[in-house]
Amino acid sequence: MNRRFGPRLSSISPARTAAFRVLLRVERGAHSDDLLRQHTHRLDSRDAALAYEIALGVLRRQAQLDFLIRHLSGRDSSRLDPEVRAALRMGLYQILFLDRVPAHAAVNESVALVKPVRRAAAGLVNAVLRKSTTETPPWPDRATALSIPAWMLERWDRFYGAAVADQIARAALETPSTWVRFTGQGPPTGVCLEPSEVPGAYRLVAGEPEGLRIQDIGSQSIVPLLELEAGLSFLDLCAAPGNKTAQALESGVRAVACDLSLSRLTPLKSLGCPLVVLDATRPLPFGRRFDRILLDVPCSGTGTLARNPEIKWRLRPEDLLGFHHRQVLMLRHALELLAPGGLLVYCTCSLEPEENEQVVEEVLGRLPERVVRRIPGVVAGDGFFAAVIPST
Repeated sequence: MNRRFGPRLSSISPARTAAFRVLLRVERGAHSDDLLRQHTHRLDSRDAALAYEIALGVLRRQAQLDFLIRHLSGRDSSRLDPEVRAALRMGLYQILFLDRVPAHAAVNESVALVKPVRRAAAGLVNAVLRKSTTETPPWPDRATALSIPAWMLERWDRFYGAAVADQIARAALETPSTWVRFTGQGPPTGVCLEPSEVPGAYRLVAGEPEGLRIQDIGSQSIVPLLELEAGLSFLDLCAAPGNKTAQALESGVRAVACDLSLSRLTPLKSLGCPLVVLDATRPLPFGRRFDRILLDVPCSGTGTLARNPEIKWRLRPEDLLGFHHRQVLMLRHALELLAPGGLLVYCTCSLEPEENEQVVEEVLGRLPERVVRRIPGVVAGDGFFAAVIPST
């Protein structure tokens, strides 16, 4: 972040300062989850929670907020300076969607965020926010009402039907539940957990998840598809950040974890299994085959929009073909390492057919008998696609 935002923001609440800095960095291509951890790790729990709520809430409802900026100011948000745009979005989000935040605090601190860097625009921010009320005008279209790009909504209408598309988009507007992995006899003291249909996956109801691995229920639903048993050889080709590898190791498999870069693999050292840096789009450097292979490919991530809302505004339709090409290469190379009688699970956290069914059909010429789809808003957690492919 530019140093000019350092000391000059010291009088503003730490939560709003952190959210402002995160939103400006996200506009330049950074990822909100990494930035929020970076900017909140020294804050107390209440300030950290508010920073997360403001930053992610703004990103989730960006289309709605930008419509309101046009409605209240007569100016398109894209023509405003980034700092002005971020401050207006933050102020509007707090006034309209956070009941516990006093309107005067949202207005005053949004103005204070702008003054050090765009002093001439402070009056605009003040005027726009003071004109806003808790009553919003009618949204101009369905895409704005759901705060989703029109092209994305139209795709989901075609593939899933309008009713399910609405459920997906509405789920992306909500703060997702926290899910943890727990396989003990009783939850830690001070923690309330709610079990799910996925063994070992619990929703955090109350308390802090210290000592528990945070892992979405959608992610936890994938590893059981591999039918793991103690002693089987297991290859995780795109292992970072390691949650699925750790889950697989619970069954006693002999695991090898791989990923594209050493920095991504370094946090997996604690798992105690061999780590291999490789590019899965290229022929794989193994002289043996594996009983079980997990191929959780890099993808668009459209099943994770509630947790990674900036994806909505960055992804373009043409990006899907690039993902598809790499995913096809990965699946072909992975299948070459599958042992007789083995199973390979190909999975994504995407909702897009180009990354899911079309990849598997291009490689195999058909879909396997067992295909699993988790749709956000229809089932709990992130969206996932998984194809269970037996060796031939």
